[in-house]
Amino acid sequence: MNEIVWPTIDSKHLIVDSKQMLILEKEMFSDGMPQEALMEKAGIQISRWLLKRKFLLKHGITVLVGPGHNGGDGAVLARELFLKGFLVKVWCPFPIKKTLTNKHLNYLTTIGVKKLVEPPDANGKELWIDAVFGNNQKRKVDNKLIKLFNQKFHNKYGKVISIDIPTGLCPDKGEPFSDNAVKANYTLAIGLNKIGLTQDSALPFIGELHHIDVGVPISKLSKINKKIFKVTYKDLKNIDLPSLPKNSTKYQRGRTLLIAGSEKYPGAAFLALKGALSSGAGFISAVLPELVAESIWKVAPEIVLKGTMKSNQSGNASLFSALKNIDLSKYDSLAVGPGIGIDNDDWQKSKDILISFEGLLILDADALNRISESKLGTKFFLERKFKTWITPHSKEFLRLFPNMKCKTNVGLALDAAKEYKISILLKGANSIVADNKKVWQLFGTDSQTARAGLGDLLSGFIAGSSAIDLTFCRNIKTDFFAKYVLLHSFAASKCKKGSNASVIGDELSKLVRDIKMRQIS
Repeated sequence: MNEIVWPTIDSKHLIVDSKQMLILEKEMFSDGMPQEALMEKAGIQISRWLLKRKFLLKHGITVLVGPGHNGGDGAVLARELFLKGFLVKVWCPFPIKKTLTNKHLNYLTTIGVKKLVEPPDANGKELWIDAVFGNNQKRKVDNKLIKLFNQKFHNKYGKVISIDIPTGLCPDKGEPFSDNAVKANYTLAIGLNKIGLTQDSALPFIGELHHIDVGVPISKLSKINKKIFKVTYKDLKNIDLPSLPKNSTKYQRGRTLLIAGSEKYPGAAFLALKGALSSGAGFISAVLPELVAESIWKVAPEIVLKGTMKSNQSGNASLFSALKNIDLSKYDSLAVGPGIGIDNDDWQKSKDILISFEGLLILDADALNRISESKLGTKFFLERKFKTWITPHSKEFLRLFPNMKCKTNVGLALDAAKEYKISILLKGANSIVADNKKVWQLFGTDSQTARAGLGDLLSGFIAGSSAIDLTFCRNIKTDFFAKYVLLHSFAASKCKKGSNASVIGDELSKLVRDIKMRQIS
């Protein structure tokens, strides 16, 4: 059974594309929900969000009302703020097409809201609300309107808020339809988060992303086949890390083996081991380049050295001579790749040993580059009949899967995971973890996690953490993978001693300890 374990299925966490959102809305209307009621709820919920942030409203509000139902949401919002005593104006840059939106606009003028004939002044201090086009955007918008909005944004005399989707931004790709889109200080996603809003490409346009709940029934959300979850640091409070029996020996608290580093990249080995140590795994072994092996006892005496790797003339590590002498069946997880460099002949010799490893195989960095350059290529993943997790950044992903095509990174990761029966961490500003049915989209994480060495630290942390959890649950799901990535990012964001990988490893160790102690207490 492929259960959803973390996070919960609700409107705050689920991400949908524009078509899925339209289907959900139509189903709600078919069930008897009046369109008028949904528009009212959206506008009122947005007004409540704003009334909790009155600093945005002190210079007045101008709502730019679009021709469709997104404009109707803006009109309801304008009414609510006006009735609360705020100075509100509206401007319609396009002829109104929806009857319901037109009715709301007519009522606004009746109660005294000023309807502008000319475009508002971008140098004014009032708040602008972009209620022009929402989830139904399918093509480029008048560039003059976008320039007007962005003049307001860059002048910084008053904030810009987009309702649902910034005008000119594709709700599915998260990219402008033409050269540009509205740049907002805040984007308020109505009902459910749209997939375009959580893509790296959308970050320059959306500002702070907030969710506006309009009461989509859980029964509807549960039926969505392709589950994409938005996870943030707030979801850490619901993370449970398995607590092992108190009488467990070190061998029963996770056994992991790391193969990392080379003469060319000796530091990668140390950082990967630092990550494994921060997980709290009971037994950590390593295969290291001779240069690192000679001194590892001075900095990490806890590590059990299982073998050393020679280097080729280019300084890249050779794995086979060490791997052939190790009994891999003793390990719960095996991480290969950080800093090992490229050696195609060595990979050809080593691949069968890795294919037959029955535990969790974690492949990072140069292990992935070796696969992409090898004769077998990505068929390596299909040859393996056991659990495999990979951790590419975007360039490594494209080298591995050059023919994979999709609108978004979420789609790319999901399609590759499904085709090759693996779990994937696709690293980025908003990293993605995917398996064949589900996706965890990290959002709002700290940009400090994009630093040299942190990927090596993460690989080791995943190896150690998964080894622990595999002693508790032999068939751990991909949600565990997503938890490890989120913990790693949070540790980077909270590290007061600096932002280099080594000190973040110390913070990660403390974080894991704190979570486990919280669960015990």
